[in-house]
Amino acid sequence: MTRLARTSGLTDVQQEILATVRDFVDKEIIPVATGLEHRDEYPTEIVEGLKELGLFGLMIPEEYGGLGESLLTYALCVEEIARGWMSVSGIINTHFIVAYMLKQHGTREQKDAFLPRMALGEIRGAFSMSEPALGSDVSAITSKGVRDGEEYVLNGQKMWLTNGGTSSLVAVLCRSDEGHPEGTPPHKSMTTFLVEKEPGFGEVRPGLTIPGKIDKMGYKGVDTTELIMDGLRIPANRVLGGTTGRGFYHMMDGVEVGRVNVAARGCGVAQRAFELGVSYAQQRQTFGKPIAQHQAIQFKLAEMATKVEAAHAMMVNAARKKDSGERNDLEAGMAKYLASEYCKEVVEDAFRIHGGYGFSKEYEIERLYREAPMLLIGEGTAEIQKMIIGRRLLEEYRFQG
Repeated sequence: MTRLARTSGLTDVQQEILATVRDFVDKEIIPVATGLEHRDEYPTEIVEGLKELGLFGLMIPEEYGGLGESLLTYALCVEEIARGWMSVSGIINTHFIVAYMLKQHGTREQKDAFLPRMALGEIRGAFSMSEPALGSDVSAITSKGVRDGEEYVLNGQKMWLTNGGTSSLVAVLCRSDEGHPEGTPPHKSMTTFLVEKEPGFGEVRPGLTIPGKIDKMGYKGVDTTELIMDGLRIPANRVLGGTTGRGFYHMMDGVEVGRVNVAARGCGVAQRAFELGVSYAQQRQTFGKPIAQHQAIQFKLAEMATKVEAAHAMMVNAARKKDSGERNDLEAGMAKYLASEYCKEVVEDAFRIHGGYGFSKEYEIERLYREAPMLLIGEGTAEIQKMIIGRRLLEEYRFQG
């Protein structure tokens, strides 16, 4: 293990899992990641390897065939995977948000139907909140689910669906006015629907279309798509938890897990950028000596390493808070905000250390430079995180005058 970003208090099992994942990343991901990314190719062999390691069931309870590990263990594994290639950690993240929502809020029948196959990776999860006209403003959702006998009919268009093509189970947030009179606040009239589908693109089931992959600046390989529902019928027993009107709370609970994940991804990418920067600085020579011996570069490396350490510590704290059963939206927001901002800065510093070579696609840092910006947006922008943090701080430090 490296000197940076160590985590105290881990069990022998946790250390063994992390050592296994790091070895897999070093041998199976890093050597092929840049080539796959440049071709925008889905990492099928890597995903199959993660299935064999049992990572798709990492946080799923043992009674459903999973490993029953903590959010902390999961976040540390994500950190390692993102160090190899951030897109792979995205494939895992959306799967686990859905699995977590099922574990926490699903009916017994829903858990029995999905969690064992999710633990094996036979069912891949995706979740969907965003729409073309909205991102973080969840209250403005227009997609709608209307009751029709023993079914719901879903209509609407969703955006930025990670795993949209490869997934077979999508948790979709829609408006549902049934039982909620006019004037009900928007967040109390939303429902999460569990939509089963065939993997692929086009019409994947009657009334449901996945148009194709969105071409992105970075975060390639993983399929990011739209989702179009036009008279999509699903059984009433596929309402998450069996009760309408709870969807907003289900999704926000899942997003807290997602924000810890994004923080972990930021930590992993930043660690890799530091590794590349410190290595290159000891090889590249100017004025008769390695640039690492120039004070300006040493200062830069010191700042980068400090940011890696600080982001890692905040991510671990947020994960442990969630594992304790306590509310962690403040800690998750802080961790996501700091880790994503520091990731961008560390990657840019590593890019600068590489000089002109950092601009070449032959060097790994070029890929990281295009990947880091996604973390500034995913699971809520920095501005959204600051709103969450500010509101929670005002709750904690309420003026008593």
